[in-house]
Amino acid sequence: MKVATAIGERRRPVATKVPTGDQRAPGNAAVGPRPGISGGVVSKQVPPWQPTTIKRFIKAFPTSACTVLVETDAGKGYLKALGNEEGPHILACEWVGTHLAKWFGLSTFDVAIISVTDVDEIPFHNGGKALTGPAFIARAESGEPWSGDEKQLDRLFNPQDISRLVVFDTWTLNCDRYSWQGEGRTLRVRINRNNVFLSEEAPESQFMLKAMDHTHCFTCGRELSRKLREIDKIKDSRVFGLFPEFQKYLNRVRIQQAAKDLRRILRTDVARITDGVPKEWEMKTDARDALIDLVVGRAMFVADTIESQLWPQRDLDFGNTGEVEQ
Repeated sequence: MKVATAIGERRRPVATKVPTGDQRAPGNAAVGPRPGISGGVVSKQVPPWQPTTIKRFIKAFPTSACTVLVETDAGKGYLKALGNEEGPHILACEWVGTHLAKWFGLSTFDVAIISVTDVDEIPFHNGGKALTGPAFIARAESGEPWSGDEKQLDRLFNPQDISRLVVFDTWTLNCDRYSWQGEGRTLRVRINRNNVFLSEEAPESQFMLKAMDHTHCFTCGRELSRKLREIDKIKDSRVFGLFPEFQKYLNRVRIQQAAKDLRRILRTDVARITDGVPKEWEMKTDARDALIDLVVGRAMFVADTIESQLWPQRDLDFGNTGEVEQ
């Protein structure tokens, strides 16, 4: 979602103590499994955000997903609907990617599925309109995209999530934050800092890093198919999401913990998430099964390789090897 600023009411987390070690931000599981997915436990359950009615269109954004800001009966939200430029499969990727991020213990936007009806006139930036049917929506928050300035990262309430976000993007092959594409003379870097969101739903003068926009997980915007289970996809050795500015925030112990968490995922965990994808988003059974194979198989591959990928000369590395006092 290439949106300059998220809009919404500011809500502060209950806790204001800076997390240490692998303590997660309020509202997220301590590590790994999430409530309702694999039996994870959190300190406080928050009722799910579930808008049911679109009240009015506010603004359209020039994104490939044809993102629009709307007012709902539960507040403002960013809507991605059927009829967008890249098709229904990016909605499935967004749904699955966001819920995997939650399972993995990352802070994410509140998301839901909402129906676009015949009476909802929702124009896209390209002159098209949202089609009727189920749409993906994320609750709007006060905050800003990362500009690339390290000073913003120094103000993070949850800097430990930088390490976990790099592992997540690598696991899900997310090409739409920071990724290298092509090879040889065609090798190029794809940079999208707008997908690093700094939420103001954090203690005063700090930001909460949130994982957002997962439309390009797994396929980089292409259709979901049985080819997802091919070994070249599962064992793609590229590291994703590692902005140069993120390097100094990487922590080996947290990378090791994230790898350990990846090994805990089960096919049933992923199946529960994919079961939430509406049939109107056209994810066929063979593509769904292949996606589950990819997610589970790649979790094991990344768990086994991510540390050596980030620190190739393991025995010679004297950098950030332990916990950092927050």
